[in-house]
Amino acid sequence: MPPMGGPMGRGYLTEEEKANKPKVTLPLLKRIFSYLLPYWKQMSIVLGCIVLSSVLGLLPSVLTGRIIDEGLLGQNMKMLIILIVASLGVSLGSNLIQVGESYLNNWIAQHITFDIRNKMFQHLQKMSQGFFTSNNQGDIITRMTSDISGVERVITSTFTSILSNSITLICAVVIMYRENWILATVGVLVIPLFTIPTRWAGKTRWTLTREAQECNDNINGILNETLSVSGQLLVKLFGKEEYEYDRYEKANKQMIGLHIKESMAGRWFRVVINTFSSVGPMLLYLVGGILMMKYDADLSVGDITVLVALLGRMYGPVNSLLNIQVEWIRSMALFTRIFEYFDMPVEIQNAEDAVTPAKAEGNVEFRNVEFSYTPERKILKDINFTLKSGNSIAIVGPSGSGKSTIINLIPRLYDVCGGQVTFDGVDVRKLDLDFLRENIGIVSQETYLFNGTIRDNLLYAKPDATEEELIEACKKANIYEFVQNQEKGLDAVVGNRGLKLSGGEKQRISIARVLLKNPALFIFDEATSALDSISESKIQEAINPIIESRTSILIAHRLSTILAADEILVIKDGVIAERGVHSELVKAGGTYTELYETQFGKAFAEEKEAEKE
Repeated sequence: MPPMGGPMGRGYLTEEEKANKPKVTLPLLKRIFSYLLPYWKQMSIVLGCIVLSSVLGLLPSVLTGRIIDEGLLGQNMKMLIILIVASLGVSLGSNLIQVGESYLNNWIAQHITFDIRNKMFQHLQKMSQGFFTSNNQGDIITRMTSDISGVERVITSTFTSILSNSITLICAVVIMYRENWILATVGVLVIPLFTIPTRWAGKTRWTLTREAQECNDNINGILNETLSVSGQLLVKLFGKEEYEYDRYEKANKQMIGLHIKESMAGRWFRVVINTFSSVGPMLLYLVGGILMMKYDADLSVGDITVLVALLGRMYGPVNSLLNIQVEWIRSMALFTRIFEYFDMPVEIQNAEDAVTPAKAEGNVEFRNVEFSYTPERKILKDINFTLKSGNSIAIVGPSGSGKSTIINLIPRLYDVCGGQVTFDGVDVRKLDLDFLRENIGIVSQETYLFNGTIRDNLLYAKPDATEEELIEACKKANIYEFVQNQEKGLDAVVGNRGLKLSGGEKQRISIARVLLKNPALFIFDEATSALDSISESKIQEAINPIIESRTSILIAHRLSTILAADEILVIKDGVIAERGVHSELVKAGGTYTELYETQFGKAFAEEKEAEKE
């Protein structure tokens, strides 16, 4: 029985697939086949195997006619044994060739997907931070996993299926016409009749399966909403138990009805297919019998048997090729989605004449800098300031004023839209990217730790760091005491995203990691804003020595941190509204005074209270 396209009705396109059907062009096909080109030798062998196995696969049907005519009806035992052995040998040979073809086909598919994955990962690593903030993470992962894995199925299934079924069909038709053109014509005319119920049943089952899937999604939604901790609490507080039960029972009843319909559609499909699959052979027997009995045609029982067997071998390839358009469209859509990402420009990359200085001092200057994420809204306007090596600057301002954006421009996570950012007197866009980022260390509010040990996370900054260097960095980051208290010390596992650690512990490990990097410029972006006062105090103890001895930029809400800076920049609505030292700014009566009274004043009072205790 020929396949009907799988249980999910894969022989039919969804409405979304129809709407987004890709335009197949010659450049697209050339681009696809460019990935196959490095493996053209292996592809040639696969093609040869497909041709050979397809031809050999039809020979047992041909030999069956000779077994009947020469062996059984001719009562020739020797010839009967020879033909039977030959038929078995050909079948075995065909199957062995198919095994070899399958291995080589999979080998090619795996290597092509290996190439595409590597190229995609390398391309994504080069994309700017803006790409990752504007694109859905799930979509990025899907392109890297499901879409590229789909390429493997295209090569091992779609392309191979087209070749194999086409060759089988052509060979079967040729052999049938060589046997008897009249019976061959009858057989060819019967085949389209066989495909009608196949496609009807496939479409019906696809519709039912889609409705069942939607119903199942609805049931899962009810379960997720009502059986979660929060959901159950809400149901109980509002007394909605009976309402939710009725809702679930209704969806469950609908699901049962759809499953019964789908099952019966499959049963009726098999009845119709079995009936139609008997029509072809019966017609051949009838027409063959008429030719033999009425017209004394040069036709034997073996010839008719061969034609019937070949007709049976044609059903599968015909049905598969009828559905191949759908698989072809899906394959093209798959490659189109992958190429969409490849075609996205790498916005942040090295200049052709990128400069790599011998040493970094950490001097930073912003000259008339302007920046916007979208053309409609400017985030930064005419930003000017200078940070000399060994000094520190604190950046304060209301939430959303552009503070973090300023520091993101220095390591070129984004590029300026106007003006210049220089590092040691050189425009950052002219500096070698590796050199630039190697000499900038950022401790952000959202600390990210990899799922591994403390040691693994520290070595990410300096893979060749010695044990003494790791311990020294931990001491400076005020985390060494915590590490010592762990059963496995530096080899203690932090969990996914540092789940096994508190916010303060993760932040101090992050500081230790940056210290190991030993950059020319330290940047602290709200490093203590999301922590409790005890954790904040410990981190502050780690940060203060760094501020005093290293070139640094601080975005902070803690007053003592700001007071330690050589200059304070007050950002409001994307501009430097005020600048100076604390004593000057607090008297000015502007934005800084307001921030001091509402935000820093409370922190200052807490610090004074802590000092008294």
